[in-house]
Amino acid sequence: MDFNHTPVLFEECMDGLRIKEGGIYADGTLGGGGHAAGIASRIGPAGTLIGIDRDQDALDAAEKHLAGYSCHKIFAHCTYTQIRQVLEGHQIPGLDGAILDIGVSSFQLDNAGRGFSYMNDAPLDMRMNRDDDFSAYDVINGYDRDQLAWIIRTYGEERWASRIADFIVEERARGPVTTTGQLTEIIKAAIPASARREGPHPAKRTFQAIRIEVNSELDQLKEAIDEYCDLLLPGGRLCIITFHSLEDRIVKEAFAARLDPCTCPKDLPVCVCGKKPDVKKVTGKPITADKEELERNPRARSAKLRIIEKRRVK
Repeated sequence: MDFNHTPVLFEECMDGLRIKEGGIYADGTLGGGGHAAGIASRIGPAGTLIGIDRDQDALDAAEKHLAGYSCHKIFAHCTYTQIRQVLEGHQIPGLDGAILDIGVSSFQLDNAGRGFSYMNDAPLDMRMNRDDDFSAYDVINGYDRDQLAWIIRTYGEERWASRIADFIVEERARGPVTTTGQLTEIIKAAIPASARREGPHPAKRTFQAIRIEVNSELDQLKEAIDEYCDLLLPGGRLCIITFHSLEDRIVKEAFAARLDPCTCPKDLPVCVCGKKPDVKKVTGKPITADKEELERNPRARSAKLRIIEKRRVK
């Protein structure tokens, strides 16, 4: 199967990064290389593109896709949180810009064998890095009822989380739940028919929750934001695309904390901690897809882009 991934908010990201020829840029969620190709075409032969992905299939496909660009290219099979180690390993002092496109790729969703989609029957997997030992099977069959309910409620924002957890535990008592098809039917049975008649597919939120848990997506996002901000060179920009409210809230709050790092009590008349912001805001409200993009790529409908810039030293 080809690794196809239509990059969302492509032009907005290219403009937001304010790409300069000869610069050093990182795509921490390389995927099929859509955003990376835009960067590579703009930085020229003197520039450096760093592509990171924990999915080896993505790296292999992106390397082929980007082969025709003349810039220096570095590919790393790891999580985007390991950007510092990648830079240190290649003696690169910092970044002129970086992009993170958080979540599952179109390829991963469309490749039935990966177990990300509730639309196909496949082994319960959902690992972005297939070298990992921990999978959706372990979550569904190993977590207790309260753990399952918490994950589905918190990461999936699913109102029927407790009922779904009850049905999973009841079903697995008869034997392990091994496929996405089984899990989808359990979820359908757990959610009352009246609640299934409108809105998204009944399994959407639960599958999202399990995927986030398997891949530690929210924890990694929290860890990465400060790391990338620290590694930006003066004037460098960080673009982060999210696809649901939990991710966007993490980015919004992390950017806000970076923009106002003062730890003094709020009733103190003057700052004595001495902590000053080293970044400035580029976006207030997040950038979203326009009507034309939504017609081309319906998966962009929930995408939100936030951008922050490293302050220049005065």
